[in-house]
Amino acid sequence: MRFRIGQGYDVHRWVRGRPLVLGGVEIPHEAGLLGHSDADALSHAICDALLGAMAMGDIGLHFPDNDPAYEGISSLLLMEKVMAMVRQAGWRVSNLDATVVAQRPRLAPHIPVMRERIAGVLGVGVDRVSLKATTSEGLGFVGREEGVAAQAVVLLEKRGGQGDEH
Repeated sequence: MRFRIGQGYDVHRWVRGRPLVLGGVEIPHEAGLLGHSDADALSHAICDALLGAMAMGDIGLHFPDNDPAYEGISSLLLMEKVMAMVRQAGWRVSNLDATVVAQRPRLAPHIPVMRERIAGVLGVGVDRVSLKATTSEGLGFVGREEGVAAQAVVLLEKRGGQGDEH
């Protein structure tokens, strides 16, 4: 097998008194997201996509939310740890496509910096990282401004262009 696809999805609830971090970027807003780490839903969805492509479970399996070592940790640091697993298994990222679903704040101005930070962690050019933001048109928990959702799809390619043993 030369390629593997992984999909990730994450949701976090809004909470006052925390910074809003998405894609490793702190975004000015009156509330942040609730979570054990920095609650970066976009980075968590990307980590789950990477782990899923390798059939290695999800972010909670590797970085449990009851482990004090991960309290308040940057999700980009967690993504670096996941990327170490990707490389150790002989894979590299071919491309990433991800979407954040949030009613507010407006995310478009922050996407270029998010792309740069994520591309740096993934070890790829910014041209291989697609990030989009959308609303839910006022529908569901996102529309009621109860939380934020993110989804990601990643394509991994075997390093050296060779397939694995399976």
